[in-house]
Amino acid sequence: MKKIFTLGFMVCALLLHAQDKQGYQLFTAKGKKTTYKELLKAALKADVVLFGELHDNSLIHWLEYELAVDVQQQRPLVLGAEMIEADNQAVLNRYLSGEIDQKQLDSLARLWPNHKTDYKPLVDFAKAHKIPFIATNVPRKYASQVYRKGLESLTALTDAEKQSIAPLPIPYDANLPGYKAMLEMSGGHGGDNLPKAQAIKDATMAWFIAQNLKGGSAFIHYNGTYHSDNFEGISWYLKQYKPGLRVVTIAAVTQKELLLLDAESRGKSDFILVVDEDVTKTY
Repeated sequence: MKKIFTLGFMVCALLLHAQDKQGYQLFTAKGKKTTYKELLKAALKADVVLFGELHDNSLIHWLEYELAVDVQQQRPLVLGAEMIEADNQAVLNRYLSGEIDQKQLDSLARLWPNHKTDYKPLVDFAKAHKIPFIATNVPRKYASQVYRKGLESLTALTDAEKQSIAPLPIPYDANLPGYKAMLEMSGGHGGDNLPKAQAIKDATMAWFIAQNLKGGSAFIHYNGTYHSDNFEGISWYLKQYKPGLRVVTIAAVTQKELLLLDAESRGKSDFILVVDEDVTKTY
């Protein structure tokens, strides 16, 4: 009888799960299910939240917006993103202040092709609530320069150009697992400069986050998940530039099933956001 009861319970549980469709599930670093409420609680205590995203995932962009709204209701907020390069900050500020409109921003700034669907809502939220929005990424031409000529080539930039990158020389550890893996996956293509080109992006984003922290505020930063996975990348550089910060990291992955976190995703971050692999892509 006990076996029959147990089997019946399992069947009921599976049927309930089948009826309870959901698009995402949050897990802790150890792979334990957790809730949005717990994520919000952690964000409200943090100095910096590194929201690692999959750039084309509509559900993740929705959750990014919701977290910003909920944090802003309880404490001051600063937003920032990889998706706008640091030398476009002045133009972005003009948009945030209402001096220029969206059409002018489109023509003056180097916006990503999916800006309108995925990042404009965040920028417009900042505009509506007078929240600073920081363009953190290194100008792409300088990352390309590092890939072709190495980090040392950046020393030839003018003082004005150097205002858009982290101070030189940037700290660089070629033995960080993420950079080593990048080199291995490339099969040596690009040589040692490939991870260095990634590092100048990570360092610059961390630098502009650190420079724009405001006392009592939470800084939520949006970046490709690979820029902060495994507590490396931006997270590692933040420790160099501003030791002692309370940093919460979110990593994004997709899975077919949401019941359990795949083993390879455990330990990637403080919170792992697992999204159903069938969620609509924005491009």
